[in-house]
Amino acid sequence: MKADHAQVNRLLKTARGQIDGILKMVEEDRYCLDVSSQIMAAQSILKKANRMVLRAHMDCCVREAAASGDPDAKLEELAALLDKLAD
Repeated sequence: MKADHAQVNRLLKTARGQIDGILKMVEEDRYCLDVSSQIMAAQSILKKANRMVLRAHMDCCVREAAASGDPDAKLEELAALLDKLAD
């Protein structure tokens, strides 16, 4: 992975902490909208981490494949992943 490991790690650990907090909120039978708000916050952090990983993939792996004259496989992988994001 070519993304900034420290930054991606930090984001993922923050999301993990949020998810642990959400689990505790559920166990404590906290207000539904408060739980939902925290779920959306965790999703936002995971999306940010994913964007960083995908950008690094495009900047490195896809760029290298294009420079070598054979970008088709990398572009297909990226297109398949984008299809999953749309679901």
